[in-house]
Amino acid sequence: MTNFHISLGTEVADALRDGRPVVALESTIVSHGLPRPDNLRVARQIEQAVRDAGAVPATIGMVAGELIVGLDDAQLTRLATVDGVSKLSVRDLAVAAATGADGATTVAATSAVAAVAGIGVFATGGLGGVHREAAQTFDESADLVTLARTPIAVVCAGVKSILDVGATLERLETLGVSVVGYRTRRFPGFYLTDAGFDLDWSVESPEQAADVLAARREQGVHSGGLIVANPLPVDEQLDPALHDRTLATGLAMLARDGVTGKAVTPFLLAHFHSATEGASLAVNVRIILRNADLAARIAVAAAARRTAAPA
Repeated sequence: MTNFHISLGTEVADALRDGRPVVALESTIVSHGLPRPDNLRVARQIEQAVRDAGAVPATIGMVAGELIVGLDDAQLTRLATVDGVSKLSVRDLAVAAATGADGATTVAATSAVAAVAGIGVFATGGLGGVHREAAQTFDESADLVTLARTPIAVVCAGVKSILDVGATLERLETLGVSVVGYRTRRFPGFYLTDAGFDLDWSVESPEQAADVLAARREQGVHSGGLIVANPLPVDEQLDPALHDRTLATGLAMLARDGVTGKAVTPFLLAHFHSATEGASLAVNVRIILRNADLAARIAVAAAARRTAAPA
């Protein structure tokens, strides 16, 4: 009988057993979010950023039907270089395993798998959310409902600015997902430092973020996720005028070509890369490296807090 259990990479398994800090990383950015050959190089840089800040990286993905928490370099290379890698949300995981697929996990799937594996912090670029025209299409990322029931901290640069940011924040509030800014009370828009919306809460340090996680755990009331919105510095964001022009042309292309559903985000990200002559890719890389560093620092602070807690 086939074994469909989640597999832990050796380094990740050892770290979790010993109570050392671990940071979950998604694989969709590797297979679908960045162009080849940059994707593999950046994936390795992301893992190194986590290590440099004192934590163990756990990139999550599926190889030949095996769901793995902590891909080794050969497995990471496979997901970065082979064709036909499926984009896996939570609902796809069992089917993909049963059919022996290669798959890259989305924010939703990575969050859910990481939480089951005992990992409390996850770094990504930007969340999915409510798509524009969702009132007609009902198109909303599974990231939102998954985070409503998954106890994990997600460090991100807000939601992708190609989405309906305001509607996404409203849905997160309705779903009971906590959102805090990192040293800001303004919600970032992925490529942009400020998406134009206020936040009720902020944290000023990795230690304070770790305190939020500890309070949630000890109170035992809230079982949903914590979004730590980490904006780019203003001088590192994509030029706002260039962003707005590129988004407008991309949305027009979506309508012209009839692109819908989970194909929308990869389509628009590819358009941004092409239309900005690589500037958006450079910003994207800065985002994920900064988030990986902050997530690792939060994981380190959380691990230290657990160690220091009285028995």
